[in-house]
Amino acid sequence: MFYNEPIFFEKNRVFRVYTGGKLFSDFFGDDSTDGFYPEEWVASSVKALNEGSTDEYEGVSKIKGIDLYLNDAVEKYKAEILGDREDIGILTKILDSAIRLPVQAHPDKVFSEKYFSSKYGKEESWIILATRPGAKIFYGFKDGVTMEDFNAAIDESENKSDAMEKLLCSIDVKAGDVIYIPAKMVHAIGSGCLLLEVQEPTDFTIQPERWCGEYKLSDKEMYLGLDREKALECFDMNKKYPAPLTPKTISDENGVKYEAVIDETITKSFSVRTATVKGGNFELGRGAAVYVVTEGEGVVIGENYNREIKKGDYFLMPENAKDKFRVTGDYIKITECFA
Repeated sequence: MFYNEPIFFEKNRVFRVYTGGKLFSDFFGDDSTDGFYPEEWVASSVKALNEGSTDEYEGVSKIKGIDLYLNDAVEKYKAEILGDREDIGILTKILDSAIRLPVQAHPDKVFSEKYFSSKYGKEESWIILATRPGAKIFYGFKDGVTMEDFNAAIDESENKSDAMEKLLCSIDVKAGDVIYIPAKMVHAIGSGCLLLEVQEPTDFTIQPERWCGEYKLSDKEMYLGLDREKALECFDMNKKYPAPLTPKTISDENGVKYEAVIDETITKSFSVRTATVKGGNFELGRGAAVYVVTEGEGVVIGENYNREIKKGDYFLMPENAKDKFRVTGDYIKITECFA
């Protein structure tokens, strides 16, 4: 059965109200251009929250080679794919921004349980994969900014699309930078960032700017059905976090360097690790984990199994298949994401 080996997926581009996607052409090796499908949701069992959408599988990954979506597969073969876990516990994305995204924050678990009846908030992390000229992120309020200042900028943003930028710190970014975004921390991806995002498995975003580029957001898109005052509880005016982060080496031997990018000292919600393989063998020993190839090429090997993989490929390792496969190659870098 499919759950006895790495699970690969069909392309899963997701509609957003911002434009991007051009940098996918190099990463995935396709003919992508900028448009309104700037996100690839990776091994996703999460539905996208797009206003007006009636597609029950929007955002959910379809397993390659069989007519089965991942959320249905998990429901039908839960023990084989997840072991004793309730769910995958993460959402992984690759996204490319041609414009600055709206200034936003994401709920913590307490806020999500209170207002959305969800056990998950939306802590997240980014690994910058590539950039366009002038790439930057907006990350945290400047010292001294108050909620009164923020509310005034929200009002101003009705007619001025850059009204909030003056309130936020900005950071120039480059390929390889690692950013952690705590829940309730204000932030925005700037234009020109191709990144791998690992987060809690929700699509909850409070984004109190009226405009995203030339697109006018509705109140629901801004506040997720909450009134403005309640929604702004999602912003902690004093939240700070250092950026970028430095990965920690776990081991470096036999042609494999294994590093912790996001670990339990940063968040208990998810972990992100990278393996840089140069002629060695990286054992795929973790079940219910998502793997994304970010550089190079190599081979996944198991008993009577041999599959070539390259930059832009990704797969889910089901519980049933852990410890039975390995990745090898002259040079390949693969990111391991798990809850």
